[in-house]
Amino acid sequence: MMPFASLQEAETAIGRSLTRAETLWFNYTANKSDYALYCHNIPLVFLLSTLPPLFYLVMELIFPTYVASYKLQPKIKFSLYDKFTCYLGVMKTLLLTAVPMLLASYPLMKMIGIRTSLPLPSSIEVISQLIIYFIIDDYANYWIHRLCHLKWMYENIHKVHHEYSAPMGFATLHAHWMDVILFGIPSFLGPALVPGHMITLFLWLSLREIESVENHSGYDFPWTLKKIIPFTAGVEYHDYHHCVGGQSHSNFAPVFTYCDYIYGTDKVLN
Repeated sequence: MMPFASLQEAETAIGRSLTRAETLWFNYTANKSDYALYCHNIPLVFLLSTLPPLFYLVMELIFPTYVASYKLQPKIKFSLYDKFTCYLGVMKTLLLTAVPMLLASYPLMKMIGIRTSLPLPSSIEVISQLIIYFIIDDYANYWIHRLCHLKWMYENIHKVHHEYSAPMGFATLHAHWMDVILFGIPSFLGPALVPGHMITLFLWLSLREIESVENHSGYDFPWTLKKIIPFTAGVEYHDYHHCVGGQSHSNFAPVFTYCDYIYGTDKVLN
């Protein structure tokens, strides 16, 4: 909850006029507790598991010929029923796993110092923290992913996620409940080590999930992250990992490829 009773009090405490964004944030959060603000993560995670995959579905329905030319595994097709069934399964997993995990993690977020008050972070602060979060997430995610491909972990937990050898957007979070917990840890590790503003946290979780949906989309479109930042993993990189499935001992990196390169698990692409 804001420690300021009015906009004027906030401006006096900060020593300058509020920006338009800060005014909007003040008006929206003035009467909301920090816990209520943090709980915005819950509808956010449902939206991010719905809207980005829906984008690819709409593209398939409106521009079938165009998208077909960019599909990495064109022989494998999913009906609307297949996608809806997968989506319902993901929503169930989120409801039973992600929601309790988010609710339970609030004391930790409070303890490490995720702030909600004014001033809002500068663009440089947000961008620098997002870069740090991506690097930390990438490293931790890589090792958890490798762990999940050990025989027992794969057969009992991670195999569920690999039921889609040709991934699609709606299957991004199609996973065993333990998988959801394990791969959720790296997402919060960066903010825990380098705490920032709640808005930065929301932005980070949004970008990370959008990127993950893209990697599972099955389409290597010209605007994918790989085409913009060459040293990122990209859709084809992760699609191959799913295609190989349980036999895969490479392409574990989610965003960048430095871990696969350093530890010799990019040998398949090479």
